[in-house]
Amino acid sequence: MVITDHINFSGASCLTGDNHEEWGPRFPDMSRVYDRRLVIRAEEAALRLGIRLERGVYVQVPGPNLETPAETRAYRALGADAIGMSTALEAMAATHMNMRVLAFSCLTNKNLPDCMEQTSHEAVLAAAQGASSAMGQLLEEILKDFE
Repeated sequence: MVITDHINFSGASCLTGDNHEEWGPRFPDMSRVYDRRLVIRAEEAALRLGIRLERGVYVQVPGPNLETPAETRAYRALGADAIGMSTALEAMAATHMNMRVLAFSCLTNKNLPDCMEQTSHEAVLAAAQGASSAMGQLLEEILKDFE
């Protein structure tokens, strides 16, 4: 999934503490964290390669656990399409530093809260490994646009 926005539920902000003005402003604008032109490039690259690419909102949670059915429903009600334990803080830091951001989430397990199947960390890792080839091809195709 190409990330178009995020919800930071990590309980932290990477911008807390002393601000280094040379890195970026104290209160950076977060209205456009994920670069729309890069998202379009990613979608075009996926189309050329025949790779299915979802688009959506990512919610970062602290972890290290997978979600309960009630949590899945709550995050969905808030507008999240995918749940994970990283990415939002890194994207915030990059935005603070005025970098263009393109981010992906490898969707490793489908959470259907009313009929959720059990999973394991090993199953999540195996699904990520299974997607690694397509993800690598997609990244290479996107980077060709920068040559």
